[in-house]
Amino acid sequence: MKKSDTAGAVSVDPTFQKPLRLWPGVVAVALLWLLRYIVPIIIPDAAMFAIFGGLGLGLVVVVWWLFFSRAPWIERLGALVLMVVALAVTKRFVHPSIAGGMQGMLLFVYAVPVLCLALVAGAVVSRGLSTGPRRATIMGAILLACGVFTLIRTAGIIGIGSEFHWRWTPTPEELLLVQASSEKEPENVPISLPAPAAAPVETPLSAKTSIKPAAVASPTPVERVAEKKAEWPGFRGPERDNVIHGVGIETNWSQSPPVELWRKPIGPAWSSFAVNGSHIYTQEQRGEEEIVSCSDLNTGELVWKHGDSARFWESNAGAGPRATPTLSNGRVYTFGATGILNALDARDGSVVWSRNAASDADEKLPAWGFAGSPLVIDSLVVAAAAGRLIAYELATGKPRWYGPNGGWGYSSPHLAVIDGVAQILLLNGEGVISVAPTDGKLLWKHEWKSDGIVQPCVIAGSDVLIGSGSGGVEVGMRRIAVVRDPEGWRVEERWTSTGLKPYFSDFVVHKGHAFGVDGSMLSCIDLTDGKRKWKGGRYGAGQMVLLPDQDLLLVLSEHGELALVNATPDQFTELARFPAIKGKTWNHPVLVGNLLLVRNSQEMVAFRLPVART
Repeated sequence: MKKSDTAGAVSVDPTFQKPLRLWPGVVAVALLWLLRYIVPIIIPDAAMFAIFGGLGLGLVVVVWWLFFSRAPWIERLGALVLMVVALAVTKRFVHPSIAGGMQGMLLFVYAVPVLCLALVAGAVVSRGLSTGPRRATIMGAILLACGVFTLIRTAGIIGIGSEFHWRWTPTPEELLLVQASSEKEPENVPISLPAPAAAPVETPLSAKTSIKPAAVASPTPVERVAEKKAEWPGFRGPERDNVIHGVGIETNWSQSPPVELWRKPIGPAWSSFAVNGSHIYTQEQRGEEEIVSCSDLNTGELVWKHGDSARFWESNAGAGPRATPTLSNGRVYTFGATGILNALDARDGSVVWSRNAASDADEKLPAWGFAGSPLVIDSLVVAAAAGRLIAYELATGKPRWYGPNGGWGYSSPHLAVIDGVAQILLLNGEGVISVAPTDGKLLWKHEWKSDGIVQPCVIAGSDVLIGSGSGGVEVGMRRIAVVRDPEGWRVEERWTSTGLKPYFSDFVVHKGHAFGVDGSMLSCIDLTDGKRKWKGGRYGAGQMVLLPDQDLLLVLSEHGELALVNATPDQFTELARFPAIKGKTWNHPVLVGNLLLVRNSQEMVAFRLPVART
């Protein structure tokens, strides 16, 4: 009998599949999570690198799964298709704060590491199962990962990422509205203030002064109505520079800590305070009303409030106004996030006049809302409708002039005197512009593609400092020289530095140095060349005031902590730290005498700081 040719041959099962090659996926997803979530904790300034690096490692996981995992091709392609479809469907059901966060990219940015983990975990757990259960396990892991995002919401960005909460938990604003519904409304009884001086009679510009061409405008005398100056008239103080002279505080807070005077809940807003006498003014959001409120400085009790039917919300910064009230001659001037410009009687909140600057200037609502605080100069109040200035008559609210179009922007109009000429500066997305206060005509401009948020600063009489953080094409600080000659105005760059990169935390200037937040840390640069002297501390996107008499910075961190830091270039030295307020805090602090006011989107607090011993 003839033996078969196949005798002794090994029988091979045609359905045999090599085991999954899992270790590259495990390593890649471990590195992804390490880079995405651990590195930013250790190095906060590496947050953007972590986001993009995480996306890159997510691509590595996809490449592993497609070409090196040994999974059947139907599983390789099916898992990726399921991820894409599930993510697209999930976006229809997530909370608006998730759908719109990071300019609509939040879900994708956070889903990449979660889905990669789900894929790898599903493959590892099901590696010993038969085909059906294995596929069901991987599919279930992917769907579960997507489903998690339908259960959460975000309260915006904070520090190195988003601030997540369960979707069903009430927001601080919702809790405040429930509490306020049972409280008695203020009677808006007029408070005792000096009677406003008569508003100046508006006359044509030609009757006031002889105006030369804008390029060579000469300084004109400022016509001011006699009035008692407010202690803190508005955004960043009297000069909009966060500098407080004549104040000395004790720096040993371990022995003499700040004393809390009162603490009150408040609606969301990124406004700061204006202070006059025993009253404070601020803005907030309550439901569908944008609120301007006056409270007692000594108790925090509400005195009066004014409401406009308007609500602005976006997922990164949340709801509410962004600007700070401005006090002048017995009136409160406020600018809402949707463009409502109000002139109110400071005594009782009654409306003197109201305009919509967005409509008047034909400007679209910017992504983060209108944020510039009004500027009162002469007989005008000037608002920044995004990157365009518009001036209104104080007496009537009638538009007087419109500045040049400047694109988008979030900074406030800034009064400056350069080479003896009064002018209004504005930092916007195109750079910095200067216009004449009398007619809004352009004096000069300097192109610099910034994020258009922080305030400019005039130094040495005719030089201007401008800054830009991670949101601009240009990043860092730039010093420009502004010169007026017979031919007009000239602007020259002196230096550009990345030693300080202010995003929306304003910087201060002291003794030839600038101090500000770079990423999440304080930084000091030399104004002669822009070189960094030191960088230290962890304050997130906080704000600060300068006490020049003590060479001292009073810092309010993004997480609500107060800190005292030496405003000296030799080294970073933190002298004291104190927990002041709960929650994310982007609002500018206010110091009047030794009374400190802080607030955020949840509460406002007053502290008495210990006075320095003499």
